[in-house]
Amino acid sequence: MVLTTREHPDTVNVMKTLGERFEIVGKYDPTSLATRFRASIERELRFSEMFKDDKPHVAISHGSVELCRTAFGLGMQIFCTGDTIYTKANRLIVPLADTVIISKAIPKRVYQRYGAKNIVQFDGVDEFAWVHPLKREESERYEHPLIVVRQSEFKASYMKGIDVTADIAKKLASLGNVLFLPRYKKEKIEGLTVPEGFVDSLSLVREADLVISVGGTIGREAALQGTPSIVVPILGWAHVNDYVSRKGFPLFKVKPSDILKYAKKYLGRRIDVSEMLAELENPVDVIETLIREKTYHKK
Repeated sequence: MVLTTREHPDTVNVMKTLGERFEIVGKYDPTSLATRFRASIERELRFSEMFKDDKPHVAISHGSVELCRTAFGLGMQIFCTGDTIYTKANRLIVPLADTVIISKAIPKRVYQRYGAKNIVQFDGVDEFAWVHPLKREESERYEHPLIVVRQSEFKASYMKGIDVTADIAKKLASLGNVLFLPRYKKEKIEGLTVPEGFVDSLSLVREADLVISVGGTIGREAALQGTPSIVVPILGWAHVNDYVSRKGFPLFKVKPSDILKYAKKYLGRRIDVSEMLAELENPVDVIETLIREKTYHKK
């Protein structure tokens, strides 16, 4: 097995924290559309060089354009997971995938309109794969009440440079210690705690008293651990967010204008989610089963 990631301070540090053996292939340069496009092409070239003489049987990714293009060109089986239904990259990824693995929360028609050939659904969400095995160790590293605000990925093409999270974080400073997790630059912001180095956000949100985000990944990570989490639906209220909320996990949709009111309401209202977690299906198990079936059929 070959595990790869792009050059990025968060992903590289996560790999190191997990003790994984991995290779850094290419980078993400969000400076402009031109730099993103060039970095994508260069990453594909790196992949093609890596696998031209000894290609894997299966390529697995969470919507990597470059890996899907390379795998398609070299004739590999392609398995993709996905939950970001609004990204334009789905036009490049989904038609190339042999199998798309998605939560039952997402209607099949969403990925069928992107050209999905085969869709397999599971009764859970992607975040369960890494939340479920997490050791429940107490850390208490920060002053409480602790509010974690994750900056939006405003340089992504689907965000169009819009970011409301810094303003939200400042409004919440009156309620406790607000830890702001930036996406790109780690700069000091008056009244907020901005970590200087890498932060294991999965463990952090377990410790937090409230988590605020706009997309939902870190929000779902928090809610699946019983931490109350607010999603400000700048990108819309995702199917997977609705699924998690309906299951009873503490994930809430709140308008920007109501953020202070509901932050006060939900702050510190942790719940025991162990029974609800036990009912979810792990997408890793689904992927493993699919790989066995496909490789056996090839033999």
